[in-house]
Amino acid sequence: MKRSGALLLAAAPVIATAVYFVMPTDSADAPAPPPAATAQAAREDAKDRAEEERTEDDALIADLPAGLAAPEKKELAQRLVASVQNSTLDWRSLYGSIEDHGDGQGYTAGIIGFCSGTHDLLMLVEHYSEEHPGNGLERYLPALREVDGTDSHEGLDPGFTAAWRAEAELPEFRRAQEEVRDRLYFEPAVRLAKLDGLNTLGQFVYYDAMVFHGPDTDPEGFYGLRERAMKKARTPARGGSEKAYLDAFLDVRRAAMLTKRPGSDTSRVDTVQRRFLEAGNLKLDTPLVWQAYGGTFRVP
Repeated sequence: MKRSGALLLAAAPVIATAVYFVMPTDSADAPAPPPAATAQAAREDAKDRAEEERTEDDALIADLPAGLAAPEKKELAQRLVASVQNSTLDWRSLYGSIEDHGDGQGYTAGIIGFCSGTHDLLMLVEHYSEEHPGNGLERYLPALREVDGTDSHEGLDPGFTAAWRAEAELPEFRRAQEEVRDRLYFEPAVRLAKLDGLNTLGQFVYYDAMVFHGPDTDPEGFYGLRERAMKKARTPARGGSEKAYLDAFLDVRRAAMLTKRPGSDTSRVDTVQRRFLEAGNLKLDTPLVWQAYGGTFRVP
């Protein structure tokens, strides 16, 4: 998984700080509230409004089709991502994968490409160690915290890769990988895509972008890309054309990929998602055939 910037914990949307206005009282001599109290009131107000909005969003989503969250579509999504990241449809074969690709992200490992340099691998091992203390990866937590944000292997070599592969044989660690994948990437992407009025294909477009670019707010992160796309075209939720918006999003995403690494392969956009969009397959119905990184993949 290749990302820029710092990973946002739990992929939470950014909430703007509320401005709290204090109305004058009848008495000119009434003491002004302390600044700390005013700031606290503003924070509480912002929190309350955010919770109200989330409740409203939850109600809206509950009335929508399952889309990419349907079991068979979620399985398809994992196969699609595995094909463009590891040239395989068998995503379950990747629990024990671990390698440094020389891309500045340190070790890339597991079913979604958790990276030692981009915080999510650290989050995974912390989560797993909370649930299963004494596991074979727990002793590497101090080193993972030190190398976070870098491509360094200091404190990880020579034993970390072997420990990862050994732990990946256990169902508990496999389940932890899936839980963190869903919490950081799948669930936030699908939720936001539904709120933007996107069908199953659009939900996958968001998910793959979240995985590749990371749930960051900087210009090259997922939320930055979405903001730029929304300046080019309206989302369906705002009255726009779904195809036009997804075209704009894919344009922005492709440009970001090439800006970061000029000449890089953009197959996952050009010959996968763009082809599905051009075919009008907004519900991501099977059968599917696609090409990525020199390979051809089929799902009947």
